[in-house]
Amino acid sequence: MFLETRHLRSLLAIHHNGSLARAAKQLHLTQSALSHQIKSLETYFAVPLFLRNTKPLSLTPSGQALVELAGRVLPEIENTEARLRRVAAGEVGRLHIAIECHACYEWLMPVLAAFRRCWPAVEVDIRLGVSFAPIPALQHGDVDLVISSDPSALADVVFEPLFDYQALLVMASDHPLTARAFIEPDDLADQTLLTYPVQRQRLDVFSRFLQPAGIEPAEVRQAELTGVILMLAASGRGVAVLPDWVLDHQADGLGLVTRPLGVDGMHGTLHAAIRHAEQHRPYLQDFIDRARRGMTK
Repeated sequence: MFLETRHLRSLLAIHHNGSLARAAKQLHLTQSALSHQIKSLETYFAVPLFLRNTKPLSLTPSGQALVELAGRVLPEIENTEARLRRVAAGEVGRLHIAIECHACYEWLMPVLAAFRRCWPAVEVDIRLGVSFAPIPALQHGDVDLVISSDPSALADVVFEPLFDYQALLVMASDHPLTARAFIEPDDLADQTLLTYPVQRQRLDVFSRFLQPAGIEPAEVRQAELTGVILMLAASGRGVAVLPDWVLDHQADGLGLVTRPLGVDGMHGTLHAAIRHAEQHRPYLQDFIDRARRGMTK
């Protein structure tokens, strides 16, 4: 392709200034260099672009077509260049988040609301990572941050720790298991376990507690919302395993009792996974800082 943006800028400058001399001065070129540039265009396309015996210089139909093209294309290029500079400076960008835990919604929404007020030029979206593999999606660029409790050793992904948590068994105050100081896996063999509608390998109560002991609960009942799970537990319809920070935020007034899983408890850390190449982007680090602070309030 012969036509370049410098050609379009030159044609636009000549059209606006009405002469080669004034246009050359605006473009910081010599008049000879600008004249040579226009002649090379006319030679390549075999058409004149200006009527040279007119003052100011008048466009031919071919020249007018190129000037109209310049008027459309150059502002779009300049806007895109400005946006790319702002992206490089960390002022704008995209934050598409995938969440591996249902319980994160209640904690994440206030964090995102404050983040969006501070970074209005960052495009925010959120997806629940139960119908796709979030970390491969992060690596492929489909999402930009994954909330996960399962860090992996990956060269292209950084797992930033957000906060520690303990998973607790939640039950009604009159439940027989309240008599136990801590819960063993076989204590749940005759229980209805209330869970989110998530694959078992993504639920710590199965992958880290029940399955290693070869224990299966009597029944599994699923619910989308944390509030529903808590209400079912409070009414004696089953027991649930939830992180302590969920209970701190939502269990008030329900009369629920909690017990640790195992003598040492079952602990974990929630992470924000981001691509290694983008870990220093200001808006990503600001979101991570806000997420950490959001759990200390």
